[in-house]
Amino acid sequence: MKSGLFGFLFAMWILIIAGGGIVVTLLGPISISGFGELDWFISSIIKAIIAIVLVVIWILILSKLKNMIFRKEIKS
Repeated sequence: MKSGLFGFLFAMWILIIAGGGIVVTLLGPISISGFGELDWFISSIIKAIIAIVLVVIWILILSKLKNMIFRKEIKS
């Protein structure tokens, strides 16, 4: 049981660190131009949507991993 739990925690931290790196390196420099004063607003909306999608993907990955671990533990 401990190895499955530690594996889950390790994967969780890896996803958190990787997600932070992706957000900082890829989303940070995104800028939109051509909309006048709304440039920053549209840019922020795009960044927020991408960040929310990444969070949903991370949650789905962790949920699948959790289910695999608990199914393995129930079978043994």
